[in-house]
Amino acid sequence: MLKENLLKKLNDQVTAEHYASNLYLAMSSWCQAQGLNGAARFLSTHSKEELEHMYKLFNYINETGSMAIVGAIEAPPSDFEDLKDVFEQTYQHELLVTSRINELVELTLNEKDYSTFNFLQWYVAEQHEEEALFKGILDRMEIVGIKGRSLFMLDQEIGRLVPVQQ
Repeated sequence: MLKENLLKKLNDQVTAEHYASNLYLAMSSWCQAQGLNGAARFLSTHSKEELEHMYKLFNYINETGSMAIVGAIEAPPSDFEDLKDVFEQTYQHELLVTSRINELVELTLNEKDYSTFNFLQWYVAEQHEEEALFKGILDRMEIVGIKGRSLFMLDQEIGRLVPVQQ
């Protein structure tokens, strides 16, 4: 069984991952409405990945003999200035998630819960990848801009970041 304070923080993270899924889904819808099909596909895929992160935590909590709880989530924003705004918000959101994961890791060490510490290492590595991915997209936008043909090219490139389904 997990200690009560750690269980609460893990359940909070379940809810946070659920929110992230909805956020990226809302962003995907906005991109689709703007004709940015590559970015829409990318963000839709990312939304599904966030749900997988939620379920991974959910299952871990239940496997420990504790009870996973999915809390209420607020509605994500649905309007954005432009594609750069979308990806700036995703990057900022991933930085927030990283800080939350780091707090969880620190708590596991303080509680001497090495099993949960070990479990969370996957999230530590995943957050490193997420930050690098979104920062890379923002860096490309900074280099080529987001107007006219550059926007078209960026949308195509972002769409190619989605793994090909078999």
